[in-house]
Amino acid sequence: MNNTLRLFVSIIVCELAGIVGSVFTASAIPNWYATLVSPALNPPGWLFGPVWTMLYALMGIALFLVWKKGLAHMGVRKALSVFGLQLFLNAIWSIVFFGLQSPAWAFANIVALWVAIAWTMILFYRLSRPAMWLLAPYIAWVSFAGYLNYCIWMLNS
Repeated sequence: MNNTLRLFVSIIVCELAGIVGSVFTASAIPNWYATLVSPALNPPGWLFGPVWTMLYALMGIALFLVWKKGLAHMGVRKALSVFGLQLFLNAIWSIVFFGLQSPAWAFANIVALWVAIAWTMILFYRLSRPAMWLLAPYIAWVSFAGYLNYCIWMLNS
């Protein structure tokens, strides 16, 4: 597979994870989420879509930078496996929070997600420092999302 196609596939795979989550998010926002007490630092709703779209694109580029090192490399296979784990945890967060309407379980999920992102960053650092740095905005946003999730859980218990 040439690098252009590999880059395209990497970005699409990450954006698809966001689309999976958005299926559960869209219907829950007006029917459930809007009824919750939100923390003072809750950003406006319109901000989430563009931020996540950009983060998924950055994740895809990071994925590409590591993938292009070659699957024959054991470190690449391990890094891609952990990347897949964090992408899975990312996708199911929306299902748990919005679909199941469970801020408590979603917070547990986001803690596991944060750990998986940090682990991915460590593995990516060994293979491609730019790939690791491309994940820095992602872990920062997930940290903020963790704060929001925790506050929503506490405010609405």
